[in-house]
Amino acid sequence: MPDHVHGFAVHGMPKVVPGDDLAGQIWACITAGSAGVNTLRSGDVVVVTSKIVSKAEGRHPAAADRSAAIDAETVRLVAARGDTRIVETRHGFVLAAAGVDNSNVESGLVLLLPIDPDESARQIRRELRRLSGADVAVLVTDTAGRPWRNGLVDLAIGAAGLEVLIDCRSRVDAYGNELSLTITAAADEIAAFAELIAGKTAQIPVVVVRGLHHLVTLDDGPVPPRWSDRRTRTCSGWARMRRSNSGGPARPTAPTAR
Repeated sequence: MPDHVHGFAVHGMPKVVPGDDLAGQIWACITAGSAGVNTLRSGDVVVVTSKIVSKAEGRHPAAADRSAAIDAETVRLVAARGDTRIVETRHGFVLAAAGVDNSNVESGLVLLLPIDPDESARQIRRELRRLSGADVAVLVTDTAGRPWRNGLVDLAIGAAGLEVLIDCRSRVDAYGNELSLTITAAADEIAAFAELIAGKTAQIPVVVVRGLHHLVTLDDGPVPPRWSDRRTRTCSGWARMRRSNSGGPARPTAPTAR
């Protein structure tokens, strides 16, 4: 386990429009030295907000009525209070307003979540690996509330090349007690850490997290079942399929310097 982890905000990302090459833009900003680092190393985790992924994928339709856009992205109402609705999206996420956002987007448009955040992460990862020659992981993140807690937090909605869960079940603690329920949501913790670095108003949509190479894998991760199985389609679903046990997936060689 690492004794320190570093995060680097990637400054200088241009305004994203449909069709943009996000990986190319990210790599250009990093190699320009605008991230506090000028390259990527094997074992780095590149954290990308879903907002720029959705913009690049053209997921910002015109919508005079945000409520109608929420309806279109909803498969089940979980709870409601006034105009606020907590719903299950067709991805399988449970979010306020189905993740439909009208901030940081032109007037008259709304921003929807990526259709397949895991596939978005895989595509970005594939291109970053080609450009940098490094075995990096990619997380796509979004902001969500938490039941019975004040405040919001960023969490992972898509991932490629990362052990998104750390399964501690059957391990023994310092007092000899066997853990039976403990599964750490590593991807969500990385997403929250990255958001602390990026902030909400600084227009920083990408953060490089360094020092977690033990969680980065050579493979992208299991491809989820068919699209109709919403609960296993995205990061939060296929995470349940991925265990950090003996004989797990191959990992890139840890960097000698960090």
